[in-house]
Amino acid sequence: MSRIDESKDFIPVRIAVLTVSDSRGMEEDRSGEVLVARIEAAGHVLADRMIVRDERDQIAGHLRDWIADPDVDVVISTGGTGLTGRDVTVEAHRDVYEKEIDAFGTVFTHVSLAKIGTSAVQSRATGGVAGGTYLFALPGSPGACKDAWDEILAPQFDYRHRPCNFVEIMPRLAEHQRRK
Repeated sequence: MSRIDESKDFIPVRIAVLTVSDSRGMEEDRSGEVLVARIEAAGHVLADRMIVRDERDQIAGHLRDWIADPDVDVVISTGGTGLTGRDVTVEAHRDVYEKEIDAFGTVFTHVSLAKIGTSAVQSRATGGVAGGTYLFALPGSPGACKDAWDEILAPQFDYRHRPCNFVEIMPRLAEHQRRK
């Protein structure tokens, strides 16, 4: 069973938040605000935050910019993961992934199933890694962002979390690039 090893020090990570929306500005961005509040409350650093239209090339471009930025360890996007024609966030994420974290979507669906029942099938939450940076695409609802952070991301971005966590393998995410 998972636990926090209090003998280890907490290590903050630098997280950027990208809201994908054709209609919201910062004032209306409740999902982005949920993520920012939780990131900061957990002791992590908000590296950057922006809103981008639901355009595949724009989303992928912002992801690539943050992947290239040494001051960003993690990117969490919210919005554009549904089934409609304008929902292209998942495709944009997959355009930049080097490796997909397949189990993230599975675990998110499991968490969502307990909260919203079979409506969970309409979400395409995804996670991956590129250039040593973690990337996660969450649905645009504040509840989905709370669930993903509280149930999955907060424990995995806590270095003290056992038996394992995302933070402890961060130094090795881009090791294939150093072998050249």
